[in-house]
Amino acid sequence: MKIGLAGYQGSGKSSLFQWLTGVEPDPAKSHVGQSAMAAVPDVRLDELAKIFKPKKLTHALIEVTDTPGLSRDQEGNAQKLASIREADSLVLVVAGYGGADPKDEYQKFYEDLLLADMDLVQRRIERVKESQKRPLPKEEKEKVQFEMDTLQKVNDGLESGTPVPASALDADELHVLASFRLFTHKSCMVLVNTADDEQDYVRFNGMLGDQIRVLAAPVSLMRELSTMSAEDGQMLVEEMGLKTVDRDEIITTMMDVSGQMTFFTAGEDEVRTWLIRKGATALDAAGSIHTDLARGFIRADVIPVADLIRLGSESAVKAAGLAHSEMKGYVIQDGDSLHIKFSV
Repeated sequence: MKIGLAGYQGSGKSSLFQWLTGVEPDPAKSHVGQSAMAAVPDVRLDELAKIFKPKKLTHALIEVTDTPGLSRDQEGNAQKLASIREADSLVLVVAGYGGADPKDEYQKFYEDLLLADMDLVQRRIERVKESQKRPLPKEEKEKVQFEMDTLQKVNDGLESGTPVPASALDADELHVLASFRLFTHKSCMVLVNTADDEQDYVRFNGMLGDQIRVLAAPVSLMRELSTMSAEDGQMLVEEMGLKTVDRDEIITTMMDVSGQMTFFTAGEDEVRTWLIRKGATALDAAGSIHTDLARGFIRADVIPVADLIRLGSESAVKAAGLAHSEMKGYVIQDGDSLHIKFSV
């Protein structure tokens, strides 16, 4: 899962990238994008560590990409848009300082993405039209017509300003569109980059209604604080009367919006969190740990981490009848702790 930070030049997305990952932006990569890993916070991991006292504690990681900043005058945006398309989920970073209207900033940027999708789809429609002029076998002709119908449905939505969501398309239609990596089919949230002296971040949360998740943070300030010692940072915040934002909330929301959830593996050697898409099965989880576990899958022994933390041991959870064994089709729940039984 690659999460792309996208926005206009000067939006603050590169500062956000540094704050989230701890990696300083490389100017040489500004036109192609720069990626780094960010640890996903989870207080349950620390609670499990108290129970198992493991040799190793491992946080799940998400890949964060600082995508090329778009130009407001569209110059040079084609290549940059292609780089942004590589992301699986987007965080749209918009200015909310210096008199900028973040809602207007979002709408302008989203329109740029919508128009880019429209251009891509319409160019493909023209190519398909050309192919339909040639004599084709019946099966191929039907296949081409299905592609045209799908493209036209999507194009109609884009032209109306109300894109057809991926959830409204069937598997065959999604297959036709897979290579396009449409912006309007990506999961997305908005991060409003506020002034350093902003005192009310919550006021931005309902900015777009129920349309999209919105968080706000003084990105430049938070980036600066992340490079300071905790003591010096706290002193600065108190002296200036500033309000800060929890980095963990940003990352957790990014993970949730991108359709990811957490499961655990726990033992004396290691306690670890893993990310997996919502709706994934026990077999999927086994495969994400190691391909051999999926290949030789027998069953998954499942313990809800909430019960494990509450009762203090696996034996206590089992004694309470809260542990259960599941086959490969079991749908993983956020917070499941898994022991995969397998044979290869």
